[in-house]
Amino acid sequence: MNVEQLLGDKGREVISVQPHRTLGEAVKTLSEKRIGAVVVMGADGALVGILSERDIIRALGESGAAALDSPVSRAMTAKVVTCRAQTSVDELMEIMTSGRFRHVPVVENSRVVGLVSIGDVVKHRVAAIEAESRAMRDYIAMA
Repeated sequence: MNVEQLLGDKGREVISVQPHRTLGEAVKTLSEKRIGAVVVMGADGALVGILSERDIIRALGESGAAALDSPVSRAMTAKVVTCRAQTSVDELMEIMTSGRFRHVPVVENSRVVGLVSIGDVVKHRVAAIEAESRAMRDYIAMA
């Protein structure tokens, strides 16, 4: 299975913010959408960063509540690790594990076409294990 199939299951909607928006505005977006990260897109639609709950906590720890008035660009992770739609789920898990992050933007032709979370990967793995278990039970029952 690859990332393309994960996106087919979960959808391709990508929630984004612009780098000049305040951290407070980004927090509100995360809360309203019940998500853990947003991609940061420039005016031209190019990926310039990612902002996760961890980034926000780090900014709050450094600057206190005043951080909420600062621009997203100050708190975001600018060096974004991405994957492609054809990346295998196993490779994606390795990327997430080694990088210790929970969200990976999917980029094709220099455009963000999706965002995959560790929850999406876990959901896929659980479904695969359950399908394998059902197949084994059916095989044993038929034998």
